[in-house]
Amino acid sequence: MSHIAVERNRRRQMNEHLKVLRSLTPGLYIKRGDQASIIGGAIEFIKELQQVLESLEARKKRRSGGSFISRTSSSPSPTPSPRSHFLSSGSSSAASSSTTTMATPSPPVATTTMIKELAACCNSAVADVEAKISGSNVLLRTLSRRIPGQAVRMIAVLEGLHLEVLHLNISTMEDTVLHSFVLKIGLECQLSVEDLAYEVQQTFVVVCCRDGDLELPEPADQSQENHRLMMYSSAMAI
Repeated sequence: MSHIAVERNRRRQMNEHLKVLRSLTPGLYIKRGDQASIIGGAIEFIKELQQVLESLEARKKRRSGGSFISRTSSSPSPTPSPRSHFLSSGSSSAASSSTTTMATPSPPVATTTMIKELAACCNSAVADVEAKISGSNVLLRTLSRRIPGQAVRMIAVLEGLHLEVLHLNISTMEDTVLHSFVLKIGLECQLSVEDLAYEVQQTFVVVCCRDGDLELPEPADQSQENHRLMMYSSAMAI
């Protein structure tokens, strides 16, 4: 009887541990409710998290090992910040009104600067991508079906575009994944928010075309429609 009681206790503890493990693992990684599926899904989820962590740590080491560029320059003319390049993608009417405001003489203390808060969306049948400026950072969100290793690919693309990943949150619901990035604009970044949304969209399209899940559209008009960028801007006075 003692052996039976020990075995029952062991099975009970194992079932409790499996319940906890299943609650911590996104549902899309677990196809069935058996022990092998739960443990296998948890292992796959941990491996993907390890890839993201290794990519972020490698980025941190490269950044700490390189030379730091001082933001305060001794030259009389200030160096334009990378955020100003993102803001330069506004409409022509907004740019002309901003120029007129600067040309109007006014006291230095009472000068009011208009800052554009820009956002761009690039949606397709594969994924929805949204990029938005928030202060000195960029908020990037992608909504798509689950693609193994997609987070690592996006991080590699963002690093190549001189954008530093400050924060990453991954939310899942069934077979859908939402990636939310907080990015720091690098000094060498030369992209607008529209270009950023388009480049991230391409990471989804290339993978799906490679896997045979999506065919490239043949007509040029259809391609432009699938990757049409919608930009909106709103002025905010400081």
